[in-house]
Amino acid sequence: MAEITYQGESKFENIPSTKDKALRINLNADIYGTFAEIGAGQETVRQFFRAGGASGTIAKTMSAYDKDFSDAIYGIEDDKRYVTEARLRKMLDLEMDLIEKRITRDKHPSKIFFTYANTVATIDFAKKFKGHGWVGIKFQVKPGQAYNTIVLHLRFKENDARLQQETLGVLGVNLIYGAFYKYNEPKKLLRYLYDHLDKDQLEIDMVNFEGPVFESVDNRLMSLQLVKNGMTDAVMFAPDGNNVLPARVLYKKNILALRGSFRPVTKVNMDMFENSYDMFIKENKVEKDKTICICEITLSNLRAEGEIDEQDFMDRAELLCSLGQTVMISNFKEYYRLVEYFSLYTKNRMGLAMGVNNLVDIFDEKYYRHLSGGILEAFGKLFFKDLRVYLYPMHDIKNDVIITSETLKVHPRMKELYKFFKYNGKVVDIADYDPTILDIFSREVLAMIANGKEGWEPMLPEGIAKLIKEKALFGFESEEVLQKR
Repeated sequence: MAEITYQGESKFENIPSTKDKALRINLNADIYGTFAEIGAGQETVRQFFRAGGASGTIAKTMSAYDKDFSDAIYGIEDDKRYVTEARLRKMLDLEMDLIEKRITRDKHPSKIFFTYANTVATIDFAKKFKGHGWVGIKFQVKPGQAYNTIVLHLRFKENDARLQQETLGVLGVNLIYGAFYKYNEPKKLLRYLYDHLDKDQLEIDMVNFEGPVFESVDNRLMSLQLVKNGMTDAVMFAPDGNNVLPARVLYKKNILALRGSFRPVTKVNMDMFENSYDMFIKENKVEKDKTICICEITLSNLRAEGEIDEQDFMDRAELLCSLGQTVMISNFKEYYRLVEYFSLYTKNRMGLAMGVNNLVDIFDEKYYRHLSGGILEAFGKLFFKDLRVYLYPMHDIKNDVIITSETLKVHPRMKELYKFFKYNGKVVDIADYDPTILDIFSREVLAMIANGKEGWEPMLPEGIAKLIKEKALFGFESEEVLQKR
């Protein structure tokens, strides 16, 4: 199929209209498939009917709106829910299976099949829940080829069900069009999902690419694109590298978060994490099986020379995943915004593990000048929930003293505010730390690796140095390579 050329990346540039996209699909004699849409009408297929020439493209369209009828077709989910990824994947698999059974390749040797599906809940009458949904496409790009899949999750931001339906229809056309004409450029495909849409209309907070045409796609990198492009404020991926829906991971959980650059992850990071976790699970109302631990990296920590260094990000992510960690990438420069985000999904206990320098920064007024209530507004948002800071000590090398919550110094104007939170139990010291590793700093380890110096391996958790060497992460070069220079 011919590749379409966009005349620029800005939404103000000349890009194909929604009708033009649908029409181009309809006029391609090889593209043939079905539409299955639940919960928000048949908004996507309506765009194709309106564009004209749909008779050769649309094999079937359906909306199993009644729950009993939907269960009869797709089966009952274990959690009895309908707006889930599992339900969407069942829809895609069943509808594609039906196409294969009903349309013979002998009669249609050049057809490339697809199934588009969505399962969506729009805004409720009380306008308390704005709604969300799962959208996906299963498709081929060559006749008889194995199928590819794109699955995404969206959250509506509009306050009117009709507007949400129209937004869903445009998004569906963009997804189908991108699948066929931008599959070889997945980063662009993601950006073009917002063609003729605004980020005030919807948020896309998870996406996964699967199949032969996406073999080289790392879904963690696609997660990064969502945050980088402003499509969402935070994304998460599991230790296996697959993107996961934050709402599903965080829902009604106790949350312990460790923010860092992890460039690379050091023994200090893991000592901080392990000790704070041991303290956290001993807290009142914290159940181990309902607790999630997250290593969080802010977008500002991923920037190098003004741009996000994607390879550097992948290096950090790979090491954290090898340690069995769940990783979160966020747009939250300030801690209070991170806590606000967690509060969307849980009312349970929260903990933040951090070093002395991070806590001192929290009490710096310059980070809150954009708030009308200044630092008091930020602290109200940070500590009004059931939250506690687990503070890892710092070795003051110059004076050879250990700085803890009792001895750290904040700005004189913040002294009484700090005392208030400290002596109300919101800040607690990590006591069982390893004093032999306090002088390990990621930036020094990184410099040693980059400059080919020896002695950095013992500063890292077990197995991490081996991974860095095997995969040449963070600019590591073997002795053999250095000798050839």
